[in-house]
Amino acid sequence: MEIRELHPGGEHERVVEAIDEAAGYHGIVAIHSTKLGPAVGGTRVWPYKSFDEALTDALRLSRGMTYKAALAGLPFGGGKSVIIAESRKMDRESVFRAHGRFINHFNGQYITGEDVGTTPADMELVRQETPYAAGLAHKSGDPSPFTAHGVFRAMQAAAFHRWKSANLTGRAVAIQGCGSVGYQLARELHKAAARLMVTDIDSARAARVAKELGAKQIQPDKIFDADAEILAPCALGGILNDKTIPRLRVGLICGAANNQLGEDRHAEALEARGILYVPDYVANAGGIINGAREMGRAPVDSNAAIEAIYDTVLQILALAAAQHIAPARAADRLAEARLRK
Repeated sequence: MEIRELHPGGEHERVVEAIDEAAGYHGIVAIHSTKLGPAVGGTRVWPYKSFDEALTDALRLSRGMTYKAALAGLPFGGGKSVIIAESRKMDRESVFRAHGRFINHFNGQYITGEDVGTTPADMELVRQETPYAAGLAHKSGDPSPFTAHGVFRAMQAAAFHRWKSANLTGRAVAIQGCGSVGYQLARELHKAAARLMVTDIDSARAARVAKELGAKQIQPDKIFDADAEILAPCALGGILNDKTIPRLRVGLICGAANNQLGEDRHAEALEARGILYVPDYVANAGGIINGAREMGRAPVDSNAAIEAIYDTVLQILALAAAQHIAPARAADRLAEARLRK
């Protein structure tokens, strides 16, 4: 395996690339911070169009993990790994065992888990090569129900801030992405009697939710025009940008996807349109809170810590309103204050 340190500049502690041609493996690990503890962050498998695109994703995702852990009160820093591959076509055992050997290179400085394109079974393969993998099926398991519940509670808090009621009964919610987390979120919203619109680039996933929960299925390119009150991005990042923001008809955005803003300035673009945006790394912290149990650094009551996302969102939105800044800026300031401490 060929391993080389990268130096992209900026605030990251380490960024490392690894290639194992025999295994068909090409990966990047980005460690943003270890101030609060070892860096944690999932492994994403995606067919990136270029190395630079993969690197940018790893850098942004790892920074988000640092802030996520800080605001959740967890003793972890932030990291992320990306594997440049087509998830459905690769030799999973060869690739993930190579990935485990790469993770072991960091000697516990970085601990990985699931993300887009990976499963608990994949983490079992990583674990054969390194102890620094979590999200195992026989331990903390699938994080999606916990992530989804945190997003649901964040959405309730934001609804209370905007409409003076946390009750989502009758609210029209458009969910973009019906994978593991999107599906679980749809189930919670259905129980809360919200009106659901769903989409996914895999139409079968959206059809499943539509059939099971009575949701309205819409085409992926129409989600930004949906006549809804709330948008829940639960797919990939960068979807809130110059092209999509002017099309939005919602009053609130709260979802599970990482890096929803195309660029940092889009936080102000949403604010200018009067759209309340819950920073993604605040809303989607439920998975890492649950996973902390497996890593031996859990809060005393992880369920209570996930419920506390509600109060954290209210705190951030109140701070944003008081300081006349976008909620994303308020969340960053609160996370950075905790990191300084």
